[in-house]
Amino acid sequence: MERSIGFRASDVIQTILAVLVLGTVSLRVVECKQGSVPDALHYSAINCRKHSALLTDFGAVGDGKTLNTKAFKAAIDSLSKYASDGGAQLIVPPGKWLTGSFNLTSSHFTLFLHKDAIILASQDEAEFPLVSTLPSYGIGRDGNGDGRFSSLIFGTNLTDIVITGNNGTIDGQGKIWWDKFHQGQLNFTRPYMIEILYSDNIQISNLTLINSPSWFVHPTYSSNVLIQGLTILAPVDSPNTDGIDPDSCTNTRIEDCFVVSGDDCIAVKSGWDQYGIKFGMPTKHLIIRRFTCISPDSATIALGSEMSGGIQDVRVEDVTAINTQSGIRIKTAIGRGAYVKDIYARRMTFTTMKYVFYISSAYNQHPDTGFDPKALPEVKGINYKDVVATNVTYTARLEGIPNDHFTGICISNATISLSEMPKELQWNCSNIAGVTSNVTPKSCNLLPEKEKVDCAFPEDRLPIEDVHLKTCSTTETA
Repeated sequence: MERSIGFRASDVIQTILAVLVLGTVSLRVVECKQGSVPDALHYSAINCRKHSALLTDFGAVGDGKTLNTKAFKAAIDSLSKYASDGGAQLIVPPGKWLTGSFNLTSSHFTLFLHKDAIILASQDEAEFPLVSTLPSYGIGRDGNGDGRFSSLIFGTNLTDIVITGNNGTIDGQGKIWWDKFHQGQLNFTRPYMIEILYSDNIQISNLTLINSPSWFVHPTYSSNVLIQGLTILAPVDSPNTDGIDPDSCTNTRIEDCFVVSGDDCIAVKSGWDQYGIKFGMPTKHLIIRRFTCISPDSATIALGSEMSGGIQDVRVEDVTAINTQSGIRIKTAIGRGAYVKDIYARRMTFTTMKYVFYISSAYNQHPDTGFDPKALPEVKGINYKDVVATNVTYTARLEGIPNDHFTGICISNATISLSEMPKELQWNCSNIAGVTSNVTPKSCNLLPEKEKVDCAFPEDRLPIEDVHLKTCSTTETA
């Protein structure tokens, strides 16, 4: 990935933030006796559960050294019998709980982390079984193998799943995986932290997630997904540590999250080249709001580059990025096919950024040689308004494809203040079409200035906006 210049102050910011958050976590662990939950805990969820159990009921030891993979599996298996009787919740109490990958095998289930609980991912590859590659990707994204390591928390074909806490922590202990990646020692794709496939009604909320081996939160082939109140932290030079990656999902809401990452803070995806085209499942009806990002070498929100199932109807509002390479970046290439269309964003504030507006058609990494060079992506209906950015190097880099122009680009009410050493060419435009209105600096000729244009933002409400959470308690017992 292209390395930005002049953003290293973000390393200091990221380190301070991580120390503050992790220091708070470390202090909290001593507040309560390991393995105990002294008082009833209350939390918000899409559904409450009739039955409850502690992880320690299944022999788990929270000393940060004892491996608890079997305890997690035993607990989840035991509680699965309550799926049709009001559901069940597994409470992870105060302590440090070392574990390998474990599956959520039952619907109507809640995994709840006490505020003084830390789930630690094992650093032993053997604790992460190999699973099949995703059909919309065709191959793994790391190494040469066809398989991939199972995510730390994994689930498939589920309904009504909640992963939440009172800001409990999950630590992926990813450095060993990052080192293997850099040294070319991986045969299979690194684990993600949380991955839910082929599921409906998912909530992931109110947690601190740190140091994932690769992507942090990856809902895939799913619908009605609520991601809320997450703090996600990884070193800004860690490889592929995307924060939140909705992938071929419908009706998703991401809000009130903070991400420091070595890659895109949010990456919206839907499959890779011919595999994504064949699978044909778009990401659509996505809301992102009240979101903050720090990522010196990547995007606040990326659309793609794996977008071969299509991306449509993305609504972004009230976003802040600090020391981040770009704002909303559309990433595609010849061979991707499909579309990125009906994209809406408003009220975005950026401080210290290389590119504010960025559309690239040059993401030419392909899963194999079988991609179709005639599969051209359609990019249209891109709407940005009410943007304020300071200390900017380039205002815009907007690159379509010859004979496949990206059209319907609208930018209105945007004020860009440049850095002390900005690039002379502020608008680098090719093979695009659209308009601007009340934009500073003045745009390129392919985006002519029009008076009194207000770029579109939908007024209708998506179904996920009307999902209201219930107040639940941990006092119920199995």
